[in-house]
Parts: sequence; C-alpha cells; structure tokens
Amino acid sequence: MGTYLNPGNYGFCGIRNDIYVDKSGLIRLINDTIETPRRLTCVSRPRRFGKSFAAQMLCAYYDKTCDSSGLFDDLEIAADDIECYRKYLNQFDVIYLDITNIMGEVGDEELPAFIKRKITEELSDAYPGLKADESFSTTLIHAAELTGNKFVMIIDEWDAPIRETPAVQKQYLAFLRTLFKGSGTTARIFAAAYMTGILPVKKDGSQSAISDFQEFSMVCPMEFAEYAGFTEDDVRTLCVKHHRDFSLMKQWYDGYTLDRAGSVYNPNSVMKAIRSNKFYSYWTESSAAKNLMGYISLDFDGLSSAVAKLLGGIDVPVDTNGFANDLITFQNRDDVLTLLVHLGYLAYDEESGTAHIPNEEIRLEFARAIREVKRDDTIRRIRESEQLIYDTVHKNADAVAAQIEKIHAEETAILYYNDEQALRSVIKLAYFSYKDHYLKSEELPAGDGYADIVYFPKKASPMPALVIELKWNQSANGAIEQIREKRYPAALAGYGGRIVLVGICYEKEARKNGSRHTCMIEEIL
Repeated sequence: MGTYLNPGNYGFCGIRNDIYVDKSGLIRLINDTIETPRRLTCVSRPRRFGKSFAAQMLCAYYDKTCDSSGLFDDLEIAADDIECYRKYLNQFDVIYLDITNIMGEVGDEELPAFIKRKITEELSDAYPGLKADESFSTTLIHAAELTGNKFVMIIDEWDAPIRETPAVQKQYLAFLRTLFKGSGTTARIFAAAYMTGILPVKKDGSQSAISDFQEFSMVCPMEFAEYAGFTEDDVRTLCVKHHRDFSLMKQWYDGYTLDRAGSVYNPNSVMKAIRSNKFYSYWTESSAAKNLMGYISLDFDGLSSAVAKLLGGIDVPVDTNGFANDLITFQNRDDVLTLLVHLGYLAYDEESGTAHIPNEEIRLEFARAIREVKRDDTIRRIRESEQLIYDTVHKNADAVAAQIEKIHAEETAILYYNDEQALRSVIKLAYFSYKDHYLKSEELPAGDGYADIVYFPKKASPMPALVIELKWNQSANGAIEQIREKRYPAALAGYGGRIVLVGICYEKEARKNGSRHTCMIEEIL
C-alpha cells in the first residue's frame, strides 16, 4: 500500500469505528459511470459536509490491495444491489490525492511536478516492469496496459490550489487537462474519476476548464442530493438513538432543501450536537467563517440590501450562471451570493432561483459578520432595525409606522408592493436584526387562526414576545382587535412573560401627512 497509489482502507475503517451514517449508496452512482462517457464526476460541497469521508469510502471500496468486504457487507450498497456491489469491490488500482495535504508537502517544487513524481515512484515500486515515460499520462497508460486494468482516481479538495494559492491555478488546471481533457487518453487510463471540493470546476471564460466532468453542486445536485449531507431521516434516526431533541436539531442545522432529497443537514454540526448535546454554531470553528465578512463587504450594487433581506428571512433571487467558480473573480452581487451558496452560507432553491439563510447556526454567523462590515449603508440598516425593535418594545407606534414607511419607499420597486404578502416582506426586512433577541415564526397556529408573525424571545433575552398582525387597506386597530378576538396570544401559552401586540396596516390612499402606514401597539401583562 502506498500514500498516493492504493492507500488501502484504513481511513474508512476509522470512520466505521465511530458513529456512522450510511452513505454507501454513493458507490452505486459511481459504479454506474465506470467505463462509460460519464466516467468523470465532480461533486462540490461546503466545508464539513463529509466530502473527505466519501472519498475515503470510495478508496476502501475500489482499492484492489485490500479486502473491504467486512466494511461494506452490512451497508446499503450491499443490500441494494449485491451484483453491482460485488462486481467492482476491490477491483482497481486507486490513485488518491488529498490536495490540501499535498500542498503542505510540496515545498519549492511545483504542485503538478510533485504529484507526477510521487505517483510515478509508487507505480515503479509496485510494478517493477513498468516503463516510465517523460509524459505522465503515457506512464499511466503503460501501467494500465501492464496490469490489465485501469485506474480509479479520487481527488479530495481538488480546488484547494484555486482557493488558497491562485498563482498556481494556470499550471494546476493544465495538469488536470492533460489527464482528463483528451477523451482518448482518459478512456485508456481511467475506469472512473471522482473529484470533490468546495467549488465546481473552474471556468475559463464561459466554459469549464475541464469540460468532460459531470458536475453536481449545491446549486444543482441532481442524483447526488441525498449524499450532500445528512437527510432528515438520517438526523431523526440519530436523535432517537442518542436521545437528542430533533426539533432543536432541525432549527439549528436544517435548511438546505435539495431536489430529490428534501431537507439536508450539515453533518459536522449534527454529529457534534449528537455527541455534546449542545446546540450552537459549530460553523464558527470552520475557517470559512472568517471569510464571510469580506464577501458581504464587497461594493456591489444591491448586495447590502440583499444581505439585509436574507437576515430578515426573505428569499433573494440569484442568477448563478455567471459565477467563475473561484474566490476572486466577482462581477456583481449575484456572483457573491452564488459563492455563498457553494460555501454553505446560503441555501439555494433550484425551482424558484432564490437563496436564503438556511438555519439558526448560519444566521448567527451572518449576525456576527455584519457588525464588522464598515460600509455606511450596512451600518445604517443595522442601527435602524435595532431602533425599530426598541420602538416596538416601548410601544412608540408612530416611530414604528414611520420606519416601515421608510423601508417601503426604499424597497417598493423590488417588492412590487400591492398585497399583504409584500407588506410581510417589508416587515421582515425592517426587523432583520431580530435574531439577537428572538426566534421568528410565520403563520403560527394560534387560538382560532394563524398569527402573521411572532417573535419569540430567546431564553437569555429580557425582551417581550411580539405578536404582529398585518392588514392591507384596513385599520391598525382592526389588526389588534383580530389578535384579541382570535386569541393569537394562545400560541404563547406557558410563556409567562410580557406579550406585545402589534397591528400594522398599509392604506392604499395616502393620509394628509403623505404616509400610508399606521401602527397600533398594546401590551398584555
């Protein structure tokens, strides 16, 4: 067994020795591509979403120098299709590259030259009759001919040079092209190749730099969706087995809703919460969290407004097509938001083409980051939202109405302000800094109806609960009356603290002072 050639199954043995969520169905998807034109697969996921676990699982399954049946016989892949499972189990020479680790070892040598040298050395040791050639791809062809079977290549963190040392990007991509661009060469060397990273394949202009790879990302995961993270069934099973609160797990770590998979959770955060029984933002421990402030600080039209909407719980439209798949080539706010989808800060809805902050864990990271942003419009939005919450709690109804009026005027063109749903969007945008003190619920079943918006105080917060009812072309007093008549405060039964009722109305015809919003606030002791 080598470091780069046939590394064995030790990595996956360690994974199986711990709490393990069965993701072996991924093997079936890769098996389906072997010796087909679809043999090249690139799967991109955020940090801490199990990419390296999947790569080590594939190594253990394909590596012909070990017997991995004991690791897989009790898993989904064996039960699902025993013929497919047995056909390729431990049948290939595997080339495994953990690019992040390799970059730490390269020293003064160029990354491609280092990789070529190391693999050639291990091939020569494993197969003394191998005829090494100056061309690395030719050496691999000779090896495949000598052994009688092709390679499965697994590249973990393939995009690390593009993310961390952009200066080597050109030569690194040229190296990958020599392996994977020529269909004749690729087919002679590889039965299959699997790359995983945070970013999709880098684009040159409008085209992928390695165009033959089939790509599956957080924007378009397709059949790989259920392997992007933990599914809701995975998490529910873990919570039952380890006696953890599933509702809290969902609140903190759910939110990445993907076609074909439904809810997808961050595996790293879920496992830490399972082990510690403590729910908070484990994302802070990821180095990706340090970069969020830099991205949302970029000076693109509409970015600050988009971030404010996201924090308020409003879905934001995103055009993902122009993104160059790197960390430096940004043309507009859509490129920044698309990057945040790939990094896991935002969840993307394919059907609607919109993005949102997925869960409480990520909201906290945004809340921390946004207070470090130095742009004047961002600072203004934070201060205005915090003042609005203060005025609401202190029952300053005129100030609340005035601020809602201001947000309406600023956002009318975007929100097409003509119904109660649009008014709801303005309210969420105006109160976007709520997460410091509150958890938010919309259309909450309460009494004899549904409360429009309820802000529940967090445990450590001294703030009262806020029950907000919205009316279109009616009266704010009528909104308060509806809250009382339909017993909306019943949703807070057992809460025991103060409850503030807020009625907000938008009137179609402006009043004498020119304003269209009215507000009425009462408190239940």
